[in-house]
Amino acid sequence: MSSQPVPLKLTDENLKRLIRETAADTARVFFVPHAKKRMRERKITPTQVYDCLRNGHICEQGHVNLHGHWQCTLTRRHAGDEVTIAAALERADDGNWVAVVTVY
Repeated sequence: MSSQPVPLKLTDENLKRLIRETAADTARVFFVPHAKKRMRERKITPTQVYDCLRNGHICEQGHVNLHGHWQCTLTRRHAGDEVTIAAALERADDGNWVAVVTVY
């Protein structure tokens, strides 16, 4: 019998809760280069991104991405702008991380 780990199936609510809890510590939020570029182009601030991660609602259902991490798209109106973020939850031995994949 194989002892391969079974991937955890997350509901959208549980995924959103884990992203919110993880994003409460900004040191656990990682911006991939593509997201940084899009933020500059669209004049979206890190504060807006953190607010979306902590208070946004899921507008694209959670799924497992090509890297094996749970990913979803969150949206939130902040400072008059509609901010939408594709974020992936990465689970590690030292705790969870949120990778901001893209921003629009």
